[in-house]
Amino acid sequence: MAFLIILITCFVIILATSQPCQTPDDFVAATSPGHIIIGGLFAIHEKMLSSEDSPRRPQIQECVGFEISVFLQTLAMIHSIEMINNSTLLSGVKLGYEIYDTCTEVTVAMAATLRFLSKFNCSRDTVEFKCDYSSYMPRVKAVIGSGYSEITMAVSRMLNLQLMPQVGFESTAEILSDKIHFPSFLRTVPSDFHQIKAMAHLIQKSGWNWIGIITTDDDYGQLALNTFIIQAEANNVCIAFKEVLPAFLSDNTIEVRINRTLKKIILEAQVNVIVVFLRQFHVFDLFNKAIEMNINKMWIASDNWSTATKITTIPNVKKIGKVVGFAFRRGNISSFHSFLQNLHLLPSDSHKLLHEYAMHLSACAYVKDTDLSRCIFNHSQRTLAYKANKAIERNFVMRNDFLWDYAEPGLIHSIQLAVFALGYAIRDLCQARDCQNPNAFQPWELLGVLKNVTFTDGWNSFHFDAHGDLNTGYDVVLWKEINGHMTVTKMAEYDLQNDVFIIPDQETKNEFRNLKQIQSKCSKECSPGQMKKTTRSQHICCYECENCPENHYINQTDMPHCLLCNNKTHWAPVRRTMCFEKEVEYLNWNDSLAILLLILSLLGIIFVLVVGIIFTRNLNTPVVKSSGGLRVCYVILLCHFLNFASTSFFIGEPQDFTCKTRQTMFGVSFTLCISCILTKSLKILLAFSFDPKLQKFLKCLYRPILIIFTCTGIQVVICTLWLIFAAPTVEVNVSLPRVIILECEEGSILAFGTMLGYIAILAFICFIFAFKGRKLPENYNEAKFITFGMLIYFIAWITFIPIYATTFGKYVPAVEIIVILISNYGILCCTFIPKCYVIICKQEINTKSAFLKMIYSYSSHSVSSIALSPASLDSMSGNVTMTNPSSSGKSATWQKSKDLQAQAFAHICRENATSVSKTLPRKRMSSI
Repeated sequence: MAFLIILITCFVIILATSQPCQTPDDFVAATSPGHIIIGGLFAIHEKMLSSEDSPRRPQIQECVGFEISVFLQTLAMIHSIEMINNSTLLSGVKLGYEIYDTCTEVTVAMAATLRFLSKFNCSRDTVEFKCDYSSYMPRVKAVIGSGYSEITMAVSRMLNLQLMPQVGFESTAEILSDKIHFPSFLRTVPSDFHQIKAMAHLIQKSGWNWIGIITTDDDYGQLALNTFIIQAEANNVCIAFKEVLPAFLSDNTIEVRINRTLKKIILEAQVNVIVVFLRQFHVFDLFNKAIEMNINKMWIASDNWSTATKITTIPNVKKIGKVVGFAFRRGNISSFHSFLQNLHLLPSDSHKLLHEYAMHLSACAYVKDTDLSRCIFNHSQRTLAYKANKAIERNFVMRNDFLWDYAEPGLIHSIQLAVFALGYAIRDLCQARDCQNPNAFQPWELLGVLKNVTFTDGWNSFHFDAHGDLNTGYDVVLWKEINGHMTVTKMAEYDLQNDVFIIPDQETKNEFRNLKQIQSKCSKECSPGQMKKTTRSQHICCYECENCPENHYINQTDMPHCLLCNNKTHWAPVRRTMCFEKEVEYLNWNDSLAILLLILSLLGIIFVLVVGIIFTRNLNTPVVKSSGGLRVCYVILLCHFLNFASTSFFIGEPQDFTCKTRQTMFGVSFTLCISCILTKSLKILLAFSFDPKLQKFLKCLYRPILIIFTCTGIQVVICTLWLIFAAPTVEVNVSLPRVIILECEEGSILAFGTMLGYIAILAFICFIFAFKGRKLPENYNEAKFITFGMLIYFIAWITFIPIYATTFGKYVPAVEIIVILISNYGILCCTFIPKCYVIICKQEINTKSAFLKMIYSYSSHSVSSIALSPASLDSMSGNVTMTNPSSSGKSATWQKSKDLQAQAFAHICRENATSVSKTLPRKRMSSI
């Protein structure tokens, strides 16, 4: 029997003719009569056979390369029409069909379209030219197909002439949604716009940004490429290379272009993800060559080939790497499976495709199922004729299970929807018409109903959108090797409306995670805390990683720029993923420097109290009395106490009250202290000045209480105006990078400077007066120590100005505290330590007699010095011209000097008036 089959097959091949298309009917692949005829266009053969580069005669050439998957698509159309005819949908109206093979060529498809447009029920196939085709009745009412967008566009432009409905089941080019240029085209699949958007989303979600793309040079390929470039840019994905292959296998350069493309893939080693917008026969050749060249990549498949069994059964196809693709949403096609199970060869010539399939199948009778498709394809490369034979039919029935393995569920369902859409539209149109009459309606009338029809596949309802598309969504498929065979498995669904992937289970989530392990990047991923610095101007995906500078952060990978922290409240060190809240700082009570300064202030206060106690216990001693008396000493000590106490207002969290109190308290108390010392200096200068003119001036000036109140009152006025018009307030200093400084803002630098400047002026006057009285008796010489105290004050505050102006942070108040302590300690020590030393350690000279003796001795010495000086004598006597005095002149001068001595003595002892009055002779007291 097998031998007989081979003989019959060989005989059929020998009888084959070179030009089977002798009449238009020879051109038809499959046909069935009916009241309403539906046309069909399918690329059943891969290409036209031609021995010449360009045809010399206008004739349709022989088609070769039988495609099992497309053959199944024609069967799906036939099965769907039979389902409608066997149902009650059209009730008595039978659908017929005319199916043509386009041979994957636009010219062949246009030839078939001419026959679709030819006048109905005409003895000759003629297409009439008319200005108005409204009443024109063509051969068919609608067309299903073709598969490829390039062919569909050409066919649609011809069908537009009569507004004949064309329903596509695979043509996904975005331009076909344009109803201005393609008004009669509808499709049961989404536009490529959605597929490309989903691809870009998947690539971005998987962490890939450096990819390649391969497409064809026809309209479909160029449109897909342009749309993908836009979507890639929107998702920050860069295209490393773009390779374009000839759209048709009849192009002799296709093999060269495929080799060049694969070499480009090898050179671009960093590109591990490649998007492929090709037809099945392109991918078949591309993968076979890639396997030979050991190219292992991640391939993103378009809906053209993502579920093609012809490609998944390529030997060693697993060596090419992983394949993730997008396929049309699957539906229930179990009835089609049953149809294939019961498929049988009819003796009628109306199903030429079925006969051709049977013939190829018989030639591959002893080939395994895994190699059967390849055997049929190779066998169909030769020119064959269609002849029926019983042996062929028996062999065909035995192997028809093989067909189901090559069925692409998404495409089969799309074809079913296309037929059902037409069936439901015809039903709605025929409700008021007798559609058993072929002239019941024109194609353009059917188009109007078809655009608004709602139809069902038995489970779900569908309708076309405003662009004539059916947005059913996509299945995301993954090629997996199971039991040694490459299997297409559904990994997820893509929701067009929400632009999201619907992942059904944990296993699928793990598959998505595994995709991220594949690296396809121009540059290494920048970790959080680093930003991208572009190195190539043409690609944003090629960059270097640069650490975020201070006060900037990034908490994600591959960010183009660092985010700025809120400088007022937050900060970040170099290369950080988050900002840290700035620590609020001020000179706190538990700060080591603050504690040290508080200890020094406390020691100062203790020292003030000790001095006060010492002076109180030695109230009537000459040293205390010569210091101006206990009242003045108490006032000065109180001022020092307040100065030491004011330092506590510089420590702790600043408040409006402390900011206002600390400067005014220091300013007023220190001014009062200097005012008291000023009166003492003035008194000393008055007591020991022997210049009558200066004495007269000092006597007029010396008003202690008035001086103290006036000098202090001026400072009170300055501070009051300061508090009224520009009072110190709490300021939040955010200029420092890492901390927030709570500090007192002085309000007015002018007022602050005026306050300190006024104190400095008083101190300077005090210094001048004290300096002039620096030669008093050593053990009672306050003027010399006041001079030293004022020098310490000046040195401290002159040093303070540049340090205060250049210091930042929480230790600015500490600088002022230190200056206050230095100046306070300096004046306090210089004023009271020498006296305390005399009171405690030199008690023998702290007596009235010792005190009077020292003053007397100093006065006598001073008067003698004056007597020896002619200029002084002239000044004292008022006779400036006396240069050689006589004995009587000497006697007068001596008497004058005695008077001055008594006067000085009286000034020094004024505070000891009671004791002095008892000691001095009455005569001397009366002279004073």
